[in-house]
Amino acid sequence: MEIELELNKSVEENAGLYFDKAKKAKKKLKGALKALEDSKQKLEKLGKEEEKFVEEEEKKKVKKEIKREWYEKFHWFISSEGFLCVGGKDATSNEIIVKKHAEKGDLVFHTDLPGSPFFVVKNGLEAGEETLKEAAQATASYSRAWKLGLGTAEVYGVESNQVKKEFGLPKGSFMIHGKRKYFNPRLEFSIGLVDDVIIGGPLSAVKTKTNKYVKVVCGREKKSALAKKIKAKLKGGDLDEIVKFLPAGGGAIKK
Repeated sequence: MEIELELNKSVEENAGLYFDKAKKAKKKLKGALKALEDSKQKLEKLGKEEEKFVEEEEKKKVKKEIKREWYEKFHWFISSEGFLCVGGKDATSNEIIVKKHAEKGDLVFHTDLPGSPFFVVKNGLEAGEETLKEAAQATASYSRAWKLGLGTAEVYGVESNQVKKEFGLPKGSFMIHGKRKYFNPRLEFSIGLVDDVIIGGPLSAVKTKTNKYVKVVCGREKKSALAKKIKAKLKGGDLDEIVKFLPAGGGAIKK
């Protein structure tokens, strides 16, 4: 190590000069170390943000790649006996459900309340009483009765050939001919989680597919807030999918 001394200064003065230089160097080093630490923290934060972004994009990609069945654009559930039950969300989808998807051998469910969905049970003539009760409960839960906060609603079921579109009827409305079978289900619904996929329907249908489920009844909590609570209780699932399965109007988790 070489030390330069100024000959016109005393030993003490030279020592003082080097002491001042050392103080300045130490201060610069401290600043450099702090800047380095700040840079490390910023890089770490950016790294986490990048990881989160990539993860979210992957989830979106997977979500887009999932093949959607035709009935998933409507209200739907699979009964405890394995029958597909599909219902309309509005006048347009009611029209489509009945005219396009109600076939020979199917059953159709409806309430007399305005704003009720038409629910079609595919191959319903082969279904047991449990499936019919579940279809009636779904029809009631997705009807205006839920918004009105009713505890139950009268639902009827008929064969598909009893449902006719007659001249003058508005979109989503049909004439029912012949004998009807009536049900008085409770207004209650369930949301379940199967391998991180959200399902919905009457409790008896949902619990045959998973032990992770939440029971929902009429209430005052908005769908968005209720969906977040359901997601937290299920510890998984897509929030938008939960919202899709919930009946229109307020709700509450049944304890």
